Amino acid sequence: MSKIKHFEDLETWQLARELSLSIYRLTKTFPNEFELVSQMRRSALSVMDNIAEGFERGGKTEYIQFLYLAKGSCGELRSQLYSALDREHLSQEDFEQYRKRCIKISVKLSNMITQLKNSPHSGDKFK
Repeated sequence: MSKIKHFEDLETWQLARELSLSIYRLTKTFPNEFELVSQMRRSALSVMDNIAEGFERGGKTEYIQFLYLAKGSCGELRSQLYSALDREHLSQEDFEQYRKRCIKISVKLSNMITQLKNSPHSGDKFK
């Protein structure tokens, strides 16, 4: 198994990036509800950004902390999707599609956290 050298190589970051762009495009169609649109975009962006920042910190403990932040932002986005559904900004079908994408990323983040917790490696900055 090869070592991942860049956060861009992480499948979870790639999925989060795709989700962020998709949320941006989705919210362009929403009526003038700045607060919800802004919050959804920031939550989606936060998922990918926290994965990247944690990776770049170079330490296992910090990386785990940032993965938990990313997971929290993913949950926040799921909650905001419910608000968008309740306000009839998206269909039930679209809601389910986005909800499933968020859950998939959350599960992958949980798996990454578990793998890191079980790893004896402390991080590159401790070499």
